[in-house]
Amino acid sequence: MATLLRLPEVATGATEAVINDWLVAERGTVAAGEPLVVIETEKASVELEAESAAQVVTLLVAPGATVAVGEPIAVLAEPGEQVDDLGALLRSLGVAPAEPSVGSPESVSSESVSSGEPSGVPPGNGNGNGNGNGNGNGNGNGVSAGRVFASPLARRLLAAAGLGPTDAEGTGPNGRITRRDVERAVAARSAGQPLAPPLAPPPVPAEIQTTAPAAAPAATLPAAPAAVSEPAPVQVPARPPAAAEPAVTRIPHSTMRRAIARRLTESKRTVPHFYLKASCEVDALLALRRELNASAAERISVNDLLVKAVGRAHTLVPEMNVAWSDEALLSFGQVDVGVAVAGARGLVTPVVRAVDTRSVSAVSAEVRELSARADGGRLRQSELEGGSITLTNLGMYGVEEFAAIINPPQAAILAVGAGRPVPAVVSGELGTRTELTAVLSVDHRCVDGALAARWMRAFRDCLAQPLGLLL
Repeated sequence: MATLLRLPEVATGATEAVINDWLVAERGTVAAGEPLVVIETEKASVELEAESAAQVVTLLVAPGATVAVGEPIAVLAEPGEQVDDLGALLRSLGVAPAEPSVGSPESVSSESVSSGEPSGVPPGNGNGNGNGNGNGNGNGNGVSAGRVFASPLARRLLAAAGLGPTDAEGTGPNGRITRRDVERAVAARSAGQPLAPPLAPPPVPAEIQTTAPAAAPAATLPAAPAAVSEPAPVQVPARPPAAAEPAVTRIPHSTMRRAIARRLTESKRTVPHFYLKASCEVDALLALRRELNASAAERISVNDLLVKAVGRAHTLVPEMNVAWSDEALLSFGQVDVGVAVAGARGLVTPVVRAVDTRSVSAVSAEVRELSARADGGRLRQSELEGGSITLTNLGMYGVEEFAAIINPPQAAILAVGAGRPVPAVVSGELGTRTELTAVLSVDHRCVDGALAARWMRAFRDCLAQPLGLLL
């Protein structure tokens, strides 16, 4: 029996998502657990898997379209099920396209859907004439009746960049403008290249053409008296040329960038932050790392050991392993630590699970894998959720100290700077030791100052005596 595949709530609180790419073709079959479509959420690209074996009857949404949660995106049927009348099937499911209205370029007929074309793609006649004389309703290049078709996402990006639909050349189905077309148009304008040529205006029918009135004869002015001589011309100083305005490039906000801006603004506005700073000795930690890397198959970074130290501190002070909710304080039974990753698509914080019970090498391997997939936009939404604390490290950039913004609903975030030699008394003599500065941002709704101070002391001790990280 044919059923509708509806867009699920792939992210908590999400109301819409973008259909990034279909991984199946119409009339094709899919096995249980096989990915159907890539859905782009605010921070990740999620693969939606088939719950059971099925055949894809038709796709209802084109790639690049923004779809509300719960809306149908495809029709699936049992493997081998015969579908003779697709139009009747769609009507029975309640998603049959409306009858095309006269002069409506965006109407989609049931025949166009049954031919396998996603309803999100505007129809075209395929013959390229676009003359509206009964041969078709479009010209095959995304323009119908003087209108340019673009996905909802592309239209928003065009508006944000100060461009119009005619400024981008569509390369999607039937000339539809996609997100990539908008990015190319923005890049072309930044490089000073001409944008897509404007559409030619429709011809004016002969019966309504009018002839411009003849110009009125110029009035004859009386000649100036001969006795009056013209005054000498006044010398006006030349105005200096105006300084050229600096070039400004408008870069449309990505979905992820908008999400980052919204979430961090909400965090600073609604979460009462307070901050604790500590100087941590790391000479023993660096020595342990050298010993581990001498025999490890994969190199372990300082950041890997810091993640493990955060997990160890949570084990020693379990009251910090909490998160805030409006109904109750959430206390977790295992330690999940978020790791801030600055990927090509923006800042994300994948969560490493069970840091308190895993070895340093296992934590290191997990961090590497999550970072690689974050850079390629291949994180699953579940990998971005949970945890009670995030570690963010800018020490590799030479930053000595900074304070970070909490990632709600987590209770804290630890910002770590670069290690540096400082003067110190070592064994009764003046010498140097390596220290780094850690700043803990804490949500005062669920963690008090004394509790956060106990946790910071435990973390500092873990770095000074790092053998406990191997337990």
